[in-house]
Amino acid sequence: MSDNHPPAFSSFAEFYPYYLSEHAHPTCRALHYIGSSGVLLCLAYALLSGQYIWLLALPLLGYGMAWIGHFFFEHNKPATFYYPLWSFIGDWVMLKDFVTGQIAEKLPKE
Repeated sequence: MSDNHPPAFSSFAEFYPYYLSEHAHPTCRALHYIGSSGVLLCLAYALLSGQYIWLLALPLLGYGMAWIGHFFFEHNKPATFYYPLWSFIGDWVMLKDFVTGQIAEKLPKE
């Protein structure tokens, strides 16, 4: 993605293929999976232990890992800069697609 604003989308179903195209590099996707999984583990720990201070780490875990993937491997600007809600949802759908083995069939073909 260039510095220009990406195209407009009218639905998440329309947005998701674009979102996946912005995550073509496998290391970028892996860093997203690590970050999202870290968020889930940290959230569970904070809620189960009552140590709610750990909730402050959630954005750092999630966005930190994802942005490393974009800036150093994908070399693009994260879609969350333009579509924060759909990108947030896209992270979780992409993780679900990875865990359920559906990601390969949904990624854009080169």
